[in-house]
Formats: sequence, structure tokens, C-alpha cells
Amino acid sequence: MDGTALIFCEGAFSTPTGKTANGLVRFTERYLVRGVIDSLCAGKDAGEALDGHPCGVPIFASLEDAIAALPEKPRYFVIGIAPDGGRLPDAARPAVAHALRLGINVDSGLHNFLGDDPEFKSAAQVGGATIRDVRRPPSREHLHFWTGKIMDVRALKVALLGTDSAIGKRTTAILLNRALLEAGVKSAIVGTGQTAWMQGVPHCIVMDSIVNDFVTGELEHIVWQAWNDLHPEAILIEGQGCLTHPAYPGGFEILAACRPDAIILQHSPMREYYDGFPGLRLAGIEREMAILRELTPAPIIAIALNHEKMTPAEVEKTADEYERRYGIPGCDPLLQGCGKLVSVVKGRLPANENKNQHP
Repeated sequence: MDGTALIFCEGAFSTPTGKTANGLVRFTERYLVRGVIDSLCAGKDAGEALDGHPCGVPIFASLEDAIAALPEKPRYFVIGIAPDGGRLPDAARPAVAHALRLGINVDSGLHNFLGDDPEFKSAAQVGGATIRDVRRPPSREHLHFWTGKIMDVRALKVALLGTDSAIGKRTTAILLNRALLEAGVKSAIVGTGQTAWMQGVPHCIVMDSIVNDFVTGELEHIVWQAWNDLHPEAILIEGQGCLTHPAYPGGFEILAACRPDAIILQHSPMREYYDGFPGLRLAGIEREMAILRELTPAPIIAIALNHEKMTPAEVEKTADEYERRYGIPGCDPLLQGCGKLVSVVKGRLPANENKNQHP
């Protein structure tokens, strides 16, 4: 746990653009979240605004309001927005500079590195604060090339892929990991993006900041490292983008490098267009499934639903319909829990092989 934090998500909380803030409100082992900044939702409880369940995290209209209301200054100011292109909007610059001048450390998962920005460097010096650019790639001498050691991993490798970006793959992975552990399954999660790092996932890379030649090697290495460190029965691999997304294709590398044994496919039935590209229609669940079948022998073992723009009754009806149509379990992990996903994963576990070899 790094310390207390305010999550900056101006104008985007509970939307796909605010997915980092959304994830941190739901779960993080890196920060103690003291509040969210979004003037459009100010005065609300963040959990209630996001999922309909209060969590005790207030939403403030500004950094000044948060500082005035909180009993102590937070240690971190975390950028919780993930705009298309991954760059800090100009409108957010005053808040970031102000936080630094107040001595609040800034964590950013954006593509433009705030630590290289002259204004922010100066503000950090004034306040004695630090800037962590989570997407800053490691030096190339520390990167790994794919070797084939993924074949040594004897855990069940489950890839959480989807039909779009910002559709809930990471959230499902985290909820399922927690549910498997509660069910007595030794499970681990591998994060592949900046939000997973901010949530404190211990085995994590930021896949989209790594130079192309080393992406598969880094994926292989982090999965192998999770196996070597923990010897779990199951490893859940967070997906990125989707196979058909024109800007965020991520799933190809995960399939190639990690050699998953099974796939859980995340889908939002009411979503018509790719995230960030209004007017460009989704390929859809059946097209995504067909491509996956061509690319990998790993079966799709379940469908995880994203309930955006759906009522609970519609979610239940759609899950039942998908189960009949595709012959695999379907559920919304946030609304219905992960019971069905736990059952299907447990049914595919190696028969206590890891427990016997690693007491």
C-alpha cells in the first residue's frame, strides 16, 4: 500500500474514458482512495454513482474542495482518465500542476510522460513532490524476448478477452480471481495495463508501452514469473483491446505469447460502436468468436457480460439467451457474481498436479 490518494477523473467518472478511476474505486491494493474529482458527479458517493452501491468514497468538484473537506492532504494525485490516444487533456493541466505544488505526488498512466514536462517538473520541485509515469517502458536491456518457457507453466491459463476495449476484461479478471481464491482455488492474476498496476496487481506489465519486438517476450515472462513465484492452479491473464479493434488490437499478442488453455469472452450487448470510434460498428460477438476459433485451439468457456445501458432483468434474459445459443455459461460478474465462471474454471483445472508438486 503506497498511501492515500485522490483520483482525478474530471468529466468522465463512470464512463469508459474514466475506466482507471472506475477500477480504482472498485478495487486497489496500492492506494487508500480518499476521493474522486469530477465536477459532473460532485456530491455523490463514488460507489453509488458507479455501481449503485455506496462505498464511502466521496466525489469532489475540484482539488481545492477535496483538500478543504479531507482531514489530511492525500499522498497521491492519480490520473484516473484514459482518453483516446492516452494523452493528458490541456484542461487537466492546472489541476496536475496545483497538486504538485502542494506537495502531492502524481501517478499517471498516460502515454505522454508528465515527468518530462517542464511545467510539471518545475511544480514538482516547488512542492517537493514526485511524478511516476506508469507507462514509461523499462530499458531495453531489461526486456525479454519470447523463448518458449511458457510451456513450463503448468497452471490453467485463462485469457480474459473481449469484443471491444474498455469493456470490463480487467474488472472480470479481478472479480474472478477473488472468487476463485474464496472457493479454495489457488489463483493468480497477470495484469497487462496501467490500471492493473495502479490496482496493485503484483505480476503486471504495461503491454502497450513496450517496443513491438519484446511484447510477446514480456507477456511470456510475466506469466512464467507468476507461475514461478506462486505456483497457482489457475492464472488469469487480463486482455487488452480486442482482435477486431482498429486502434487497440492487443489480443493477438496474448494468444501468441501466453498460449492460453481457455478464454472467457467479455461482451457488452448494447454497445454498437468501438470504444472511442463512434460510427465504426463493432464486429460483434459471433465474429470475434469465429476469429478466435481460427487463431487458437483454446476454447471459449464462458461469456462475461457488461451491463451498460441494460436493466438487471435484461442482463438475466440475455445471459440465458447466450447460454442457449452458444452452449457455455454467461453472466454479468458485477451484477450476478462469478459463480458460473468459478465453476467452469474449476472444471478445467489440472487434477491437483500443482498441489502435489509444490507443497
